[in-house]
Amino acid sequence: MNILGISAFYHDSAACLVQDGDIVAAAQEERFTRKKHDHNFPSHAVEYCLSHANIKAEDLDYVVFYDKPLLKFERLLETYLAYAPKGFRQFLMGIPLWLKQKLHLPREMDNALDGKYTGRYVFTEHHESHAASAFFPCPYDEAAILTLDGVGEWATASLGIGRGNKIELTHDLQFPHSLGLLYSAFTYFTGFKVNSGEYKLMGLAPYGEPIYVDKIMDNMLDLKEDGSFRLNMDYFAYCYTDVMTSQKFADLFDGPRRTPETPIGQREMDIAASIQKVTEDIMLRMAHFAHRQTGMKNLVLAGGVALNCVGNGKILREGPFENIWIQPAAGDAGGALGAALFVWHQLLENERKPKETDLPDLQKASLLGPSYTNESIQRFLESENIPYESHDDQGLVDKVAELIDQEKVIGWFQGRMEFGPRALGSRSIIGDARSEKMQSIMNLKIKFRESFRPFAPSILREHVSEYFEMREHEDSPYMLLVAPVQESKRISSGENHAKGLDKLKTKRSQVQSITHVDYSARVQTVDKQRHGKYYHLLDSFKQRSDSPVIINTSFNIRGEPIVCTPQDAYRCFMATNMDILVLENQILYKDQQPQSEKDKVDDYISQFDLD
Repeated sequence: MNILGISAFYHDSAACLVQDGDIVAAAQEERFTRKKHDHNFPSHAVEYCLSHANIKAEDLDYVVFYDKPLLKFERLLETYLAYAPKGFRQFLMGIPLWLKQKLHLPREMDNALDGKYTGRYVFTEHHESHAASAFFPCPYDEAAILTLDGVGEWATASLGIGRGNKIELTHDLQFPHSLGLLYSAFTYFTGFKVNSGEYKLMGLAPYGEPIYVDKIMDNMLDLKEDGSFRLNMDYFAYCYTDVMTSQKFADLFDGPRRTPETPIGQREMDIAASIQKVTEDIMLRMAHFAHRQTGMKNLVLAGGVALNCVGNGKILREGPFENIWIQPAAGDAGGALGAALFVWHQLLENERKPKETDLPDLQKASLLGPSYTNESIQRFLESENIPYESHDDQGLVDKVAELIDQEKVIGWFQGRMEFGPRALGSRSIIGDARSEKMQSIMNLKIKFRESFRPFAPSILREHVSEYFEMREHEDSPYMLLVAPVQESKRISSGENHAKGLDKLKTKRSQVQSITHVDYSARVQTVDKQRHGKYYHLLDSFKQRSDSPVIINTSFNIRGEPIVCTPQDAYRCFMATNMDILVLENQILYKDQQPQSEKDKVDDYISQFDLD
């Protein structure tokens, strides 16, 4: 049975194909259109999923959409009326699109599928989709479920339980009271873009001090012991305008929001530290309540807030659960996957099959996107007269390990593209984690982004507890847990009194480039079962350097989606100061490339929104 899941029209459109309960393919539309967070109907992603499975639209048994548009429309209308006449301008801007498109999703999907699908359309609730995406692919037979995001139809968070092939949501928090929107309001106020700058706010937090926590708790929040809360809406404007915060918000923090792209001050750093601490406290309270309600030893998470890997790490270390698993495509894109699995298990009552592979979960390492053969890559390179050299598998990993050891910056393009916002070793930029200069080189000359942004490590899983305060062989394949660097790997430089961005100058550890200023790291564990050639690369580097750790950041520049095709990868390679590009078993050296290609940097960068 073929079930196509779709998320569209709000943020991060995506498609996922499930065949007889098996996740066959999934991808975000942005990867094909090159428009970051593309919200349009995922026509290209649908085409990819069908093509990968070698089926057509008429072969689909169900098409399922990840939320209920009529319920969402009800919420919008009630909100407009509640804040009238303030929201009238937003009403005039938003309603025509709903009347033209969003209330007619069967028609829109018919058009996208060329009228060839004749089956039933199913609409799941938004947080049901999130919950299904968290539980059904997880490695547990039963688990507590926690979903946290901005807003679905009405719910902004939900709590429930999963057993076997069923999920049940028992509690929810409703709009406008939302942890995701609270965090986004602070993202906006500190001068970053909502729905994409939240990672920046989380990365900025360790540079500041949480001096505003009491202001936030005393003025903005009525927080209960179970993690539920009510927001004081006097401080927020997202119900009736296209900005997140009100004048009262600015007054509380002694001035207006930071203008985007202007210098980041100590105030912004302290604000970031404060809201991050509040967010972690709320997440931890919710986790404790989920444990009391369910009695489960396992917890699964999804929703955009579940991408707050610092909060996830705190739940694992300080919370009541023995194990946690987070959906790697935790945001709206993952709703497509969850919706398809919800139909298969919950509605059609199919059992969750025992795992037929040695992979710990059913997410297939989230490597669910397109892949390209050596032959197709060679045809592309030769058609463009691009010089390259080819290697067998062992020769490739040994050569790339040598180049990493020489502090080269390498674009690494292998296998199926990752589903979700994290590069997991298929579309990655990699380098030596021991290098003291690699963080600034990658931020300023490769990614074209703020100097304060941290980089994540990939580490051989069998060595994870040697470098990070995690359990022996702790599994963190999706880069969704932050853990402290082990004391034994830290370096005391006598400069720990540094403030703000001066913290960057402090030598912190033996793996300097992946150690954040608070001695933490967003850890990806790499194992042979999931990661194949990427594992062998790290193993070869370990044999050469005695270090099982490298830098892994996404293969893109700021404002651009992660690369999808070899052509995307080559353009990004030529537009940055990367030294080496690896396309499957082909190695390209920057100093051997045509000079005409090197002159296209500005044209390439101008395509993308760097705000």
